[in-house]
Amino acid sequence: MSLASVFNIAGTGMSAQTTRLNTVASNIANAETVSSSIDKTYRARHPVFATMFQNAQGGDSGSLFADSDSSGAGVQVSGVVEDQSNLEARYEPSSPAANKDGYVYYPNVNVVEEMADMISASRSFQTNADIMNTAKTMMQKVLTLGQ
Repeated sequence: MSLASVFNIAGTGMSAQTTRLNTVASNIANAETVSSSIDKTYRARHPVFATMFQNAQGGDSGSLFADSDSSGAGVQVSGVVEDQSNLEARYEPSSPAANKDGYVYYPNVNVVEEMADMISASRSFQTNADIMNTAKTMMQKVLTLGQ
């Protein structure tokens, strides 16, 4: 792995954490929305990450499991999935969103978990930014070696 590939790896990490932060923001924004139907109620969303390998990016050819080929080339977002856990039904007959039985459905978003996920994602983003700055400094030092 070259020093230049560190920028690509850290960049994909930053991009993945941006997606994670966006889904957390969407979950928190919709945490208190109500609906009269289970099908129309917002469900928490979570990104799914996968490792990208060198040979998947057009790098060295050969076996995926060979020592020289199996180094990671970054992370990618495979998709965003909806949380299928149960929704919270509350009896609120005075609500304009209540169904015929007087129930409204709240999303399956736990704001405390989302805040912890947000802190984790922002720290991961900052770590990747620090890695890029360190690699940049190292490359600048290499350029001054010949002087």
